[in-house]
Amino acid sequence: MLPRLNRRVIITVAAATAIGLTLSGCVGDAEPEASDADCDVYADYGTFDGEEVTISGTIVETEADRLVESWADFESCTGIEVEYQGTQEFEANIRQLAEGGNPPDLGIFPQPGLFADLASSGFIKPAPEAVEANTDEFWSEDWKAYSTIDGVFYGAPLMASIKGYVWYSPAEFEEKGYEIPTTLDELTELSETIAAEGDHAPWCAGYSSDAATGWPVTDWIEDYVLREAGPEVYDQWFKHEIPFNDPQIVDAMDSVGDILKNEDMIGDVTAGLSIPFGEGGTPILDGECSLHHQASFYEGFWGDGVEVAPDGDIYAFILPQVEADAPLAVTGGGEIVGAFSDAEAVQAFQAYLSSDTWANNRVSLGGVISANTGLDASVASSDLLTQSIEILQDPETTYRFDGSDLMPGAVGGSSFFKGMVEWIGGESSQAVADKIEASWPTE
Repeated sequence: MLPRLNRRVIITVAAATAIGLTLSGCVGDAEPEASDADCDVYADYGTFDGEEVTISGTIVETEADRLVESWADFESCTGIEVEYQGTQEFEANIRQLAEGGNPPDLGIFPQPGLFADLASSGFIKPAPEAVEANTDEFWSEDWKAYSTIDGVFYGAPLMASIKGYVWYSPAEFEEKGYEIPTTLDELTELSETIAAEGDHAPWCAGYSSDAATGWPVTDWIEDYVLREAGPEVYDQWFKHEIPFNDPQIVDAMDSVGDILKNEDMIGDVTAGLSIPFGEGGTPILDGECSLHHQASFYEGFWGDGVEVAPDGDIYAFILPQVEADAPLAVTGGGEIVGAFSDAEAVQAFQAYLSSDTWANNRVSLGGVISANTGLDASVASSDLLTQSIEILQDPETTYRFDGSDLMPGAVGGSSFFKGMVEWIGGESSQAVADKIEASWPTE
């Protein structure tokens, strides 16, 4: 059962059932705390006493509580009542809700491919001027491009993550004299050293995620495509300018397979398919493995009382490049806010979410980061998240959005995930890549 959320986290059941759907989410009834906000900060958004804006996304549990808190002052100062619906079925059901005329006013999309599909279909409204102005000021051209379809800009980014982190125990590294690897070859050498000691497998993993089981493996593949083949090939790959089964992609899969399909590296190869992704790395805390590949957002999965710090219980380093002196290249994810309504109150709230004010408010509450350049990295809740923000804000960083999220839904959210399950289960890289290529939509 999910924990109760703020009273504004609701479900519009009547709207959903009208078209035969129910978006199950989190419901709570706690009264919001009184606000002592400086309303001068929010004066330009206008006053909308009693007006309501609905917003939905995949963010649930504690992160949903913090999301709701991030706009409490905006609500108090503008009079807009924001009702958030958090459901992990958002991506599966949002198209039907839009087609049935019952979407929320705003949607938080973790997949640019899905966002582009709905925008191209005419369901998402072009972004208002204030949102585009904020995006031009606070976000890179690459980020803006993810929500620009056929020359029209539809929505601003929200949060972000870096997906190429390797989590480890600082105490174990100090005790055994392990060094943080600076190249992929050094990472392999470290893994082989840990394996040779025989106490435990070097790596641990969890791939289970309900209908999306397999997505953590896609993150591995994307990281290796970016590092081994480079950003140009990465772009060609997700745009299908080269086939999914291009030799460079198959080679990257084989490189990942040297870890994930190797009993010496990970123990029971298929065990991760039944381990929830949120639990995949926690055996490090018990000394049952040493390394875990997962995004910056994984900081929130270690549990209460676990210190994330260079000298704490757990920390992480960026998956290294092929060469030690190569420019930093990382993959990551994030969200895009799109509007199904162009009402003034909706546009005002959409503008707030695209601002540096919102980014600083939300990140200061802990657990997340943003690539908004107006964000003060020092407000992040840990050293690792501060580092992540600085990486995202560094103009020298090569950043690429999660490839599966950029691919058509039939591939990135379906055949790619399923293919990784088959691949972990024993099918060859070539065979799985061929199947995924065959699934690519022809139009």
